[in-house]
Amino acid sequence: MAWIVAVGVIAALALSFTVAGQTPAQRPAYRAPRTTDGKPNLSGVYQAITEAYWDIEPHSSAPSPVQELGASFATAGGLGITDGPLPYKPEALAKKKENYANRLKLDPEIKCFLPGTPRGMYMPYPFQIIQTPTYIMIVSSYARAVRTIYMTDHKEAPADSWMGWSNGRWEGETLVIDTTGFNDLSWFDRAGNFHSDQMHVVERITATGADHLSYEATIEDPQTFTRPWKISMPIYRRLEKNAQLLEFNCVPFVEDLIYGNLRKPSSN
Repeated sequence: MAWIVAVGVIAALALSFTVAGQTPAQRPAYRAPRTTDGKPNLSGVYQAITEAYWDIEPHSSAPSPVQELGASFATAGGLGITDGPLPYKPEALAKKKENYANRLKLDPEIKCFLPGTPRGMYMPYPFQIIQTPTYIMIVSSYARAVRTIYMTDHKEAPADSWMGWSNGRWEGETLVIDTTGFNDLSWFDRAGNFHSDQMHVVERITATGADHLSYEATIEDPQTFTRPWKISMPIYRRLEKNAQLLEFNCVPFVEDLIYGNLRKPSSN
């Protein structure tokens, strides 16, 4: 009898995936609304829902490194967004472990530095995509981080920077962003995963529904890793009424942490 029940369940599931005689594989792919120049319109306010900002690799929950913060800064476990273990070179893996051990001093997020790419896409803050035929901007509420993606006037990076220099193109429904010109200061997460200034990131963003984006990034950094690797995740549109970015300018919150010993003593 058990096998009869199992067959019945499988048949019911197969039927539930059939709409108007079509299986999911047979249905046409989602086609996003169009801009005035005929390209997929990705404009909107979005946010990733993931624990990858703690660690992009699969990880268990862990206590806060600051005892007084208790559960409020404890690490939430996550399934990860990578395509496997990060292929660090041996010396780079040693540095990653050192980063983690000293993360309260070394993590750029602690001092409100720019998040870098792709970290800015999965931090727990919303971002907005603003789209024109010649430029696409990705603006984050965190630290006034802004990326400009040059869609027509492609150039080499004039100088290294936190967010890199991005040139974009369309491949059908997919926005492809090719970014180089990074400095070596940003991290991928709070776990100390890092890169060098030789990093090259290729992102692919595709609307898979009215309120969902598929995000994938291929990271290549021969100075740090033995081969290219990928991350992937869904990103969700913020749907609350009048959704908009509220600025999280964290610089004033860390001035004492960064410059405290340089401040002029009070005359009082």
